[in-house]
Amino acid sequence: MREFSTPSTIEVPATGNLTDDVVANAREAGDSVVFSRLSERPGGPVWEDVTAALFLAEVSAVAKGLIAAGIEAGDRVAIISKTRYEWTLLDYATWFAGAVSVPIYETSSSEQISWILADSGARAVVAEGPEHLARISEVRPGLDRLNHVWSIADNAVDNLAKLGADISDEELEKRRTSSGPLDLATLIYTSGTTGLPKGCMLTHGNFMFEIGVAVTELPELFEGDDASTLLFLPLAHVFARIIQVGCVKMRTRLGHSSDIKNLVADLQEFKPTFVLAVPRVFEKVFNTASQKATADGRGRIFDRAAETAIAYSRGLDKGRPSLAVRARHAIYNRLVYGKLAAALGGSCRYAVSGGAPLGDRLGHFYRGIGLTVLEGYGLTETTAALTVNLPDAIKVGTVGRPLPGTAVRVADDGELLFRGGQVFAGYWHNEAATTEALEREGWFHTGDVGEVDDEGFVRITGRKKEILVTAGGKNVAPAVLEDRLRSHVLIDQCIVVGDGQPFIAALITLDRESLPAWAEANGKSGSFDDLLDDPDLRAEIEAAVEDANKAVSKAESIRKFTILPDEWTEEGGQLTPSLKIRRNVVMREFKEDVAALYVS
Repeated sequence: MREFSTPSTIEVPATGNLTDDVVANAREAGDSVVFSRLSERPGGPVWEDVTAALFLAEVSAVAKGLIAAGIEAGDRVAIISKTRYEWTLLDYATWFAGAVSVPIYETSSSEQISWILADSGARAVVAEGPEHLARISEVRPGLDRLNHVWSIADNAVDNLAKLGADISDEELEKRRTSSGPLDLATLIYTSGTTGLPKGCMLTHGNFMFEIGVAVTELPELFEGDDASTLLFLPLAHVFARIIQVGCVKMRTRLGHSSDIKNLVADLQEFKPTFVLAVPRVFEKVFNTASQKATADGRGRIFDRAAETAIAYSRGLDKGRPSLAVRARHAIYNRLVYGKLAAALGGSCRYAVSGGAPLGDRLGHFYRGIGLTVLEGYGLTETTAALTVNLPDAIKVGTVGRPLPGTAVRVADDGELLFRGGQVFAGYWHNEAATTEALEREGWFHTGDVGEVDDEGFVRITGRKKEILVTAGGKNVAPAVLEDRLRSHVLIDQCIVVGDGQPFIAALITLDRESLPAWAEANGKSGSFDDLLDDPDLRAEIEAAVEDANKAVSKAESIRKFTILPDEWTEEGGQLTPSLKIRRNVVMREFKEDVAALYVS
């Protein structure tokens, strides 16, 4: 059994909670800008600065309103909204009131909302607007403990502030300081690829440990007069949440972007110095750039520029790229790379990727164009990151070393186990699931399979429950092949199959944004369905499959594939809110397509 640990570099306070950062910021640097929020103006929305003192005042006012409404210490308050300033404001106001915040993805169905509100015993919920209110109203008759439903669109923030006008500062301070490191801060329900979501109990101490080591190890992100980030991932996701907490702690300017359609414009105006995203976002940025270049008749130039960027990054791993690669890199830096950097606002130096493996090809590409992607690994149950690549300690294709104070162990069956102060307290009202996931010694079973090299760098090779075993007894981790396939500009999603079958195969869906540009560049016409059987298109996908097969042995390689006319989406139930495939759903819905792959 292989094990690796990194010594702790911080001491987590034995008292206090996450609200202390807000109070300290206002006391020590009240005029410093800690947020920029979009405010509606006659000429359109503009970015408006929020100082540390103003944030404390607004949080305190809303917290008083929660107390006045009867929210007690330890009560659960749910938030269902897109990523916006008010989300963060309500999160901290809930903590100021001594309560526990329960984030719900704004895309959640009425059934999912009902389960989370009922299971958590939420006493109140703040929804964004009419659409969310309608879903809550649909299930509210069965929610006996839910006393309050507020809406951001109906001035929830102002109304709560007015409601709490008679609550004294002394009463608020007593409530704010009632929570300690061992007390529950939030219940985050895992989106889950199978079964009902489970509530992960994360304490103030979990967050304090996680962010304490993260800001110490990543000063390049959080420190500096211009340090800033624009959050566009859902704040219901622990990955975005920990960045929120880190920015508040370090007074790093934080902005929110709620509509992916406006993201490019928001990035141009906000000019973040770092961003965070899941791998699918990085894949889409690459594919969109490739698609645009192809449409402009510069597809071959982009392809050569991409290969040069990858070669340049690989050369950095060996000490220094060759003279020829450096010369090509200098040319493409002027022609191609600068435009990609400008798309992120022009000031972005780092990106943080998590939620799923990025793949070494995209990792090298982005580093090669001047944007270092710091890939990390963690789960909801571990308050986000367990491991991360650092600016001065990167191995592209890995998820980095364990953070200080964190240990990793590889079990005999290849499963990764972790122990550290960021590991959750267990699942809410689910002792059986807690016992299964957490050993008494504190080791958490991640369900992921991976490796740890001699320097402590961790590589994720797949999900334990998703390992396929062919009829010939070969164990195959589908993630390796799926990650390579999704990096192709024409491929949106894919799933590798073959459990109990004589060979490995794949179901593939096409990227509906990229296909028209490819069709035009190749002189094709007709509808989306017409193109599915086009021999040139199939040849493109076949080439992508052959490229993916280079990453595995012959016994693990994809022998057959089928291109589906369908689109897998979160709304359709095939993807989780963090864009992971719900394998069981896809296998159930497309079982006939899978069966057809094995008909001789």
